[in-house]
This record gives sequence, structure tokens and C-alpha cells, in this order.
Amino acid sequence: MSIKAQRRIGLVLLAGGRGTRFGGGKLAAELAGMPVIAHVAAATAGLVLAQRVMVAAADVPDLPGFTRLALDPPGAPQSASLTLGIGALQGVDAALIALADMPLVPPDHFATLLAAFDGDRLASRCGDQTMPPALLGAHHFPALQALQGDRGAGALLRDAPFVPLAPEHALDVDRPEDLARAEAWLWQSTTKPL
Repeated sequence: MSIKAQRRIGLVLLAGGRGTRFGGGKLAAELAGMPVIAHVAAATAGLVLAQRVMVAAADVPDLPGFTRLALDPPGAPQSASLTLGIGALQGVDAALIALADMPLVPPDHFATLLAAFDGDRLASRCGDQTMPPALLGAHHFPALQALQGDRGAGALLRDAPFVPLAPEHALDVDRPEDLARAEAWLWQSTTKPL
């Protein structure tokens, strides 16, 4: 068995945002017949992961197989979500960090990230923007837990190796019009011409 196959990876799904630009409740909003957050869970369902935790706001639906962590106080910044999620991981070699409001990241992108991960850092990149989903080795956990304010792991990932992510897959559902765009893209991608 290869060293890669023996790595224990924990998934931290960040779902603690207030969704104010959406009008609240964006992760529970229906997208192609299921909640927005369920798309990320479905895309990661086939991955071999040691743990799955989600840091969630109160209005976020539960996900089977995930340990739910309540962000306290509600609406705390992204750094607090990361600290809570990373702190809940036990005995893992790395964390896969994903955002619950990025429902179009395909399963093969997550699988490619895990296959290419060398144990240190690996990000997704769309154009010139480095973003989640991303992997960080456990030796980066103290730095993640020291973050403050509304900042994620961007500083740690800025010069990290990356796997390209297509613009349509990088869509972040922040506003109702983003949800409409995601719905249209999913409909187009599953509709075959006659």
C-alpha cells in the first residue's frame, strides 16, 4: 500500500456563514431537487475519509455521516469556523477544506485533489484565484487555528500547488441570482440534445 493510500484525511465543511446577501437560509435553498449543502456532501460521498465534520449555522440542514459543530457565537467570522472544524479532527494527517456554498465542484475534482496531494498543501485554482477545496497537512493546523477575523486559509494557500477548477464549477452561491445560475448550469449539463 502506498503512503498516499495510508494518509488519513478529515473533511472540514464550512457552513457557518449568515448568508445575508442571499437573504438567509441559502444552504437550505433547493438546487436541482436538494439543498445547496447536499451537493457538496454528494460530491465527497465517494472519497475515503477518516472524518467528516461540518461547522454549521442553525438554519443549515443536517448531513448524514457528518459530525455537526455549531458555530458559537452564530455569525462568527470564517476564522472561527476553521478553528472549530480543525480542532474537531482527531488523528488525521491532513484536512480537506470545502465550502458548503460551492455546490458545483464535481466529484472528480475532489478525487484529483486527494490523488495529487503530497502531504503539505494543495489548492484549487480558477483563473488566477486560489481557493477551496484545498488540502493542508496537519503541520499547518496550528497556523489555521491561529487565524483571526473573516479570513480563511488563503494566506497559507497563496503559493501552493493547485488543481485547476473550471469557472462554472467555482460558482459560489452568495445571492439568489447565483442560485439561479447554478440551477441553469446543472440543467444545461444534464440535458442532452436530441
